Amino acid sequence: YRPGDSRHFSIQASSTFSPDTSKQFDLAYADGTELKGFNAQDIVHLGNFHGMAPFGVITDCNSPDFNGVDGILGFGLPKPGMEGRELPRPILWALTDSETKDSNAQELTRKFSFFSTDTAAELQLGGYDPATCTDLMQYTPSLSSTDFIVGVTSLTYGHPGRNDHTELLKFTNPSGGEYLPAIMDSGTSCLVIPGDRLGGKLQNNPFNDFTDLWSEDTSFWVTIGGKTFEIPYHSWFLAETNQTCVQPSPAGMQGLLIGDVFFREYMVEFDMADELRPIIGIARLNKHYAPVSSNQLGYFKLQQAPRQKLQLLKGEETMYPAEHSTRLDEVDQVPIFNKKGTQYFMDLAIGSPKQPFTVIFDTGSAVFGVFTVKHNLPDSIKHALAQSSSFTTTHVDTMNTLMQWDFATGGPASQSAVLSAPSGQGQAMAAAATELLQTASAAGGQQQLEGSQWATAGSTAAGVVLIGVVGGIALVLSALSRAVGRRRAGRQAWVVLNSEEYGSVTTIPVTVGDGGVDEGLLAPEATQGNAEDESDEFVWRKRNSGSV
Repeated sequence: YRPGDSRHFSIQASSTFSPDTSKQFDLAYADGTELKGFNAQDIVHLGNFHGMAPFGVITDCNSPDFNGVDGILGFGLPKPGMEGRELPRPILWALTDSETKDSNAQELTRKFSFFSTDTAAELQLGGYDPATCTDLMQYTPSLSSTDFIVGVTSLTYGHPGRNDHTELLKFTNPSGGEYLPAIMDSGTSCLVIPGDRLGGKLQNNPFNDFTDLWSEDTSFWVTIGGKTFEIPYHSWFLAETNQTCVQPSPAGMQGLLIGDVFFREYMVEFDMADELRPIIGIARLNKHYAPVSSNQLGYFKLQQAPRQKLQLLKGEETMYPAEHSTRLDEVDQVPIFNKKGTQYFMDLAIGSPKQPFTVIFDTGSAVFGVFTVKHNLPDSIKHALAQSSSFTTTHVDTMNTLMQWDFATGGPASQSAVLSAPSGQGQAMAAAATELLQTASAAGGQQQLEGSQWATAGSTAAGVVLIGVVGGIALVLSALSRAVGRRRAGRQAWVVLNSEEYGSVTTIPVTVGDGGVDEGLLAPEATQGNAEDESDEFVWRKRNSGSV
């Protein structure tokens, strides 16, 4: 992390700042990222709304994912247990609480909507602008009161207009009520599907089946509450980088993550008017709608979620269409900056007078915090922090919920079970990376594919694994890079180079001749390794002899 690339909150410059040094935090993410700091309150300006709200003052960060931004704003739900008691209350809840001082948002309906295009995105507070949709909003209750989770009963893959659709979720001993939980998360770029049989719940490995079936101009169809939504090829295949934005889930994860590949096709509404029973609405996105470039406040006659019907559902059985309403809803439309479909940023301000910040926007977490310069803290705050014994260490990962999903009760496991789980989101991610390397090996060295086979336009090869953090969830971008016949004659090797810029690994194709890897094709810092070499420099596999 480079602090000089970010703007920092100046405590001394705000006349309304109030620290809460009795609550310090250490937020741990799946890839080892840590955010440390303490709680505080100040006037927060979000879109056209403002109010005295809690936030995190971040004093320490170790992740390059935050370079060039000033913090993070999670729009997730309040969490139970220590996390909920010790961390700042989620911003939309804080601004709309009746006791919040100096707030003009207390009449705002506690819900928001989000969608993305290839170049921009938009957050809508209080509901949604009907002009952004081309059909009626369909609603289903969330399976969890702490995360935005829907029940997926089917996931098929094939060509639109053909009878070749293949079911990827083949449940063992199906009785008709099977489903997998899926988190709706803007902090995840791709579609993350099971990479194993989920301990026998499935007859198949969905990700393996997908890679076997991979073809151009294909779509996914995900069924939620009896309604089927298409995720077309152009949404999940990144043509600019020739990458497939579909990822196998980490070992132990019991469901799916539905990321930005979905938000580019559908408007998704997150309705939190009922704290114990959040509702999720989905409608097809109007592709002719242009996201706003500045804050706009509007009033719309919106059709409402059929709450009485939805209260009777568990969440995976069916969706109901919106019902007619004469109520006039206030909706604040806020621009979101889209960074190549992998990260979303928004502007807000804190303090009196206002100090502007650009923060990561994330629906998968409830974390809200901005950076400050640690050594510039007032002496009184430094002393109070040194004297405080209250320190909350929390694993902030949306995947934790699915790691602990209890199919017997149809919801997340108890909080005690979650807290006693291995801290090992990192272990799970490492396992996922291992699976990907095994996939690459299975597609390459173990099968002894000849160069002519690799040169065919229809072959699929394992590619880049980018593991990073975007606001409370490990952003896992896996690519199945399609060979397009441009490779030179000879066998192919995948060279894995450590990239300090992202704290991840990347892979590049090089040509292998009879004499092994042509070292002239490698990066200058790369040196040839062997089976015993566990250097961080790089790892390479050559397929002509089958050895590593």
